[in-house]
Amino acid sequence: MSTLESDIEQLWRRYDTGEVTAETAGQDEYATLEAFLEALEAGEIRAAEKRNSAEQRSAGSRTSSGNGEWEANEWVKQGILLNFGLRESQAYEYGDVDHYDVLPLRETADLGARGTRNTPDGTTIRRGAYLGSDCIMMSPSFVNVGAYVGDGTLVDSCDTVGSCAQIGENVKLGANTLIGGVLEPVEDAPVVVEDNVSLGAGCRVTSGFVVGENSVVGENTLLTPRIPVYDLVEEEILYGELPANRRAFTRFVDSSVSDHDLFEGGAYKPAVVATDLETETLEATEREDALRE
Repeated sequence: MSTLESDIEQLWRRYDTGEVTAETAGQDEYATLEAFLEALEAGEIRAAEKRNSAEQRSAGSRTSSGNGEWEANEWVKQGILLNFGLRESQAYEYGDVDHYDVLPLRETADLGARGTRNTPDGTTIRRGAYLGSDCIMMSPSFVNVGAYVGDGTLVDSCDTVGSCAQIGENVKLGANTLIGGVLEPVEDAPVVVEDNVSLGAGCRVTSGFVVGENSVVGENTLLTPRIPVYDLVEEEILYGELPANRRAFTRFVDSSVSDHDLFEGGAYKPAVVATDLETETLEATEREDALRE
């Protein structure tokens, strides 16, 4: 256990018992909170990680499409909650942006040194968010506290990356894509989009869903544990995950609701169909090299 983890867990116990509050927190408590946010922004700690050992699995883990499972780091999520519970809301100004919140926006001076850029007028990065090397954030877009965005990933216009979401390397988030956040309960793993995934415009990924590596998801697809994934490769029905190396898209299947006076022909509900990737599909989703020059 690291010193930072020990400090956060101790502070969480004091907060949980009411020993320390936003009104009574002092210099030592804020020093711990600042060190925690800096570690998140440096990518030194993450809200969730893939673990291969079966002995390390917990009730809040999500099966990964590759080896191992994604498991929440509860103490990291506790640290994020402490930054809300032990801070008073106040007015902030960053550049030309005025806002009233418990956290300021993230400093971005370190991004240029590793080839990451965020376009002007509407790219918002909250404190405690990590962006890797060679990333691009297009306006407008938002990355929330605790989120992890891997190297070479594109966050396109009108995208939201929710709190604690884990986005892999070389991922393409199409325009108007929503990646949900799972901050509470702390034991639940957040949304995960693994390496080399391409999400089409208008996709929604929520409630701790895991998108397996190298997958290509058609536009306007909703990925949530409540909607079944019909995997035609392994011929099975899955919930909460899309296996690796799949092409996925939305289709509608018969609902349990039968004919009704209000409509004819029965009712249908959304589902996701997953098939093998095709060479043409992979070629169509290759990122534009010109964007990286």
